[in-house]
Amino acid sequence: MSPNPPLILVCDDNPMIHESLGVYLDRAGFQHRSAFNGNDALRLVREHRPDLLVLDIMMPGLDGLTVCREIRKTDDVPIILLTARGEEVDRILGLELGADDYIVKPFSPREVVARIKAVLRRFGEQRASPSPILRFASLEINLAHYKATVDGKSVGLTPKEVEILHFLASRPGQVFSRDQILARVWGEDYFGDDRAVDTQIRRIRRKLPEEGVPWAVVTVYGVGYKFEVVG
Repeated sequence: MSPNPPLILVCDDNPMIHESLGVYLDRAGFQHRSAFNGNDALRLVREHRPDLLVLDIMMPGLDGLTVCREIRKTDDVPIILLTARGEEVDRILGLELGADDYIVKPFSPREVVARIKAVLRRFGEQRASPSPILRFASLEINLAHYKATVDGKSVGLTPKEVEILHFLASRPGQVFSRDQILARVWGEDYFGDDRAVDTQIRRIRRKLPEEGVPWAVVTVYGVGYKFEVVG
């Protein structure tokens, strides 16, 4: 994050959300800007490089999930999703797309600010820690650039998928439960559904070659997952 007060971009089509959140963000010492639709959110992310995005799922035009998907193609800015419906499918899909947390409406502005602080703290700790590059034959996992390549070609993993793969590959052979993966990648204060991990693992496997390579992401039934190296 920048040395200036963190900049929070709030994207919601309800002006009352911006007004109430703005008061609490000001009190907490944050800078903030407003977007009222998905297109504006994408433009402001490019123009102002916010430190965190609070993004409503239900908006006219581009919905929040589409915005999240577009941002994650090029940017790892932390994203907290807002959902009025509270449906499990929205929360799981949002996390699969790379969101860092979610909050169900109606919410307390104080809770949103607390979640913002927690996500920024995790993100800052990840950025401050060393980001090693892991190599296994043709596979390279670069956490610093949130990129994975096979034979020098990008395999198109999302930032969350890179984090999961790097976490598993940093300890080859060690089995991690879904809860451990959630805690490491989404943080100890995340209380979402662990099925998001299963979906992320399936997406990683689809993007990585399965044959002719000396490594694999292996399911340990009843326990969790591990990164296994052969030979």
